[in-house]
Amino acid sequence: MPDRPAILLLEDGRAFHGESFGSVRESLGEVVFNTSMTGYQEVLTDPSYAGQIVIMTQPQIGNYGTNPEDDESRRSFVAGFVVREVSPIVSNWRADRSLHDYLQSYDVPAISGIDTRALVRHIREKGAMRGGLASGEVDSDALLERIHAHPPMTGTDLVRDVTVDDSYLVQPQGEQRFSVVAYDFGIKSNILRSLAKRGCRVEVVPAHTPAEDVLRRDPDGIFLSNGPGDPEPLEPIVGNIRQLIGKKPLFGICLGHQVLGLALGGKTFKLKFGHRGANQPVKRLSSGRVEITSQNHGFAVDADSMPDSDVELTHINLNDQTLEGLRLRKEPVFSVQYHPEASPGPRDSLYLFDDFIALLEGRTGWED
Repeated sequence: MPDRPAILLLEDGRAFHGESFGSVRESLGEVVFNTSMTGYQEVLTDPSYAGQIVIMTQPQIGNYGTNPEDDESRRSFVAGFVVREVSPIVSNWRADRSLHDYLQSYDVPAISGIDTRALVRHIREKGAMRGGLASGEVDSDALLERIHAHPPMTGTDLVRDVTVDDSYLVQPQGEQRFSVVAYDFGIKSNILRSLAKRGCRVEVVPAHTPAEDVLRRDPDGIFLSNGPGDPEPLEPIVGNIRQLIGKKPLFGICLGHQVLGLALGGKTFKLKFGHRGANQPVKRLSSGRVEITSQNHGFAVDADSMPDSDVELTHINLNDQTLEGLRLRKEPVFSVQYHPEASPGPRDSLYLFDDFIALLEGRTGWED
């Protein structure tokens, strides 16, 4: 790897100096952190991280390399990558290249050799903020001006940057039992695999596909995917979802949960530093069980804004009591704020896909 100085500069003026790896270019974005011990390739290829410079709190990253089978989308969407130490050695039989080479192939700039504990503590205290990642000789004052001119995450529609241009099919594994239309707001591959394993033929459609086009396909159910950015600018998408409620069984994850909340008349708000990592405790209110979940979001649905007569709140985050799940009392519609399909990651929440299948089968009860 090249020995080239680099800087991560935050919008409040705090600077962290280290060494560049990956692509050599300047990048701007919202600086956030992920607490997972493994799964950096999943993080890099999760479209929900579009527009963000991601810090990994695990001290050493890159030791098991990368491989094409573990990509969660067609490319990496992160704006930049920050680690304490990047491993110079790749030790895994599945690896076909190093993290450095992988980042170069997707033109992702990265920095190592900085105090990520101090950086994460700063973000926790001050909140997620914009930042700039640059290498070589850098004019910090000029970089700070560009950071301040960069659009904030709040109010920004990033779904248009990650969704597909055309629909495509994912065939079921084994005999087809159901057909599902999945809105691609930034969908991950393992979501599609999780549906295909359960006998679903999935047609993935662009994020702004009109509701009438979806209903014309006459699917057995509709899935609302994860995705990046602020849900409130997505008014056309919210309008489409509102038209689909009550027409077909519907399941949403992460951004899909947020747009569903908006479609039901609720509100969303920005979290101070978000939930990102494979260790978020979530309580399932119907049973009292606690699930360890994998999450990646910077916005949340305001529980107090949801209409009590129509909506049942199903899950809460035990760290900050924010809403993590909801369902309709009279319609086959539900959603969660976290990732039941995450891999690598906990599997406590895989039952949610089975709950969706139960709705497709016409069963109205919810399993605890």
